[in-house]
Amino acid sequence: MRADTANKSNQPRSTALYEAILRLDNLEDCVRFFNDLCAVTELRTLEQRYDVASCLLQGKVYSEIRKETGASSATVSRVNRMLNYGTGMVAASVRRDLGQTEDKSDGSH
Repeated sequence: MRADTANKSNQPRSTALYEAILRLDNLEDCVRFFNDLCAVTELRTLEQRYDVASCLLQGKVYSEIRKETGASSATVSRVNRMLNYGTGMVAASVRRDLGQTEDKSDGSH
């Protein structure tokens, strides 16, 4: 299936991957799926960005986040921009993980 949203190369965007993820039954299946699909470095990058987002939404400062996650200042800055100007989906997910409601933090620092 193709989505109407175009990527940078102006090709229709495939939704097959996202549909497959939605069909996964549990955390173990999800981990195994991504282990098969991604290189270890790709997974660690995604995991680190999610951890950075969590730290930012908890109000931690860059130096503390860098020490805690091992992320570079560029990565922390990139995630902060995503929280401020992205779609809001990662922030909403992290807030659920943290037990926060949507209006508790706007992700700005």
